Amino acid sequence: MPAQQNNYSRNRAGVKFFVYFAGFVVKPFRMSESHRLKDQPANERPRERLVSRGPDALTHAELIAILLRTGLKGVNVIQVGQNLLQKFGSLNALALASVDEVRKIPGIGRDKAATLVAAFALARRMEQERREESPVLDQPETVVNFMRESNRLRNVESFQVLLLNTRKRLIRVEDIADGTLDTLLVHPREVFRAAILANAAGIVLVHNHPSGDPSPSEADIKVTRDLIRAGQLLKIEVVDHVIVGCATTERAKDYSSLRELGCFFA
Repeated sequence: MPAQQNNYSRNRAGVKFFVYFAGFVVKPFRMSESHRLKDQPANERPRERLVSRGPDALTHAELIAILLRTGLKGVNVIQVGQNLLQKFGSLNALALASVDEVRKIPGIGRDKAATLVAAFALARRMEQERREESPVLDQPETVVNFMRESNRLRNVESFQVLLLNTRKRLIRVEDIADGTLDTLLVHPREVFRAAILANAAGIVLVHNHPSGDPSPSEADIKVTRDLIRAGQLLKIEVVDHVIVGCATTERAKDYSSLRELGCFFA
């Protein structure tokens, strides 16, 4: 075949591949189309991965993509989700956005914006229900009953903070650090950042002793007093510090409360 009749043609929009066979031209294939979700293997698409692996396997943008369903020309729906997150900066900021604010993102019309706003509204209502049903955590026995199972099988020390409202009901549990408990791993800044963001009135400190002995160490006592002082400055009460261990024939309780042990002073 003469060189001038080669199989390639170029234009300003990009490279197209034409295949001539028996006088017919196959429809051009654009390279950008390979980024469309429908061109990806089914097991790589967000909806299918959610069904097979659960929602925790997906990124924020992929979860948003499932709600949006479709993107726009040249931009797939995951990229639209990424653009949303980049515009608002965080999920929390996006959750507070109005329909009109969300609609400013290319690829999101009224219906898609309304779907997102509705999803975040349901999440807030669910959280409110959960808070209203949360236990009162003002006694070490109640705290341990609530936290025992999550700490039972941990093989390293894990430091958690229970964020409480004014009635000492649980707002949520924050995981702060894993490893040996010392002032390098448990800093007041990390503990009280979560409390301030949650508008918590009080906190309960909880960590486990993998050895099974719930007796507090000197490091445990020092960290507790540091956090009490920080809480006093921020007007956030440190209600207790509970250490979870294991009960034995010689030790009836599987926990210790630093408040009950008289360690609770700044």
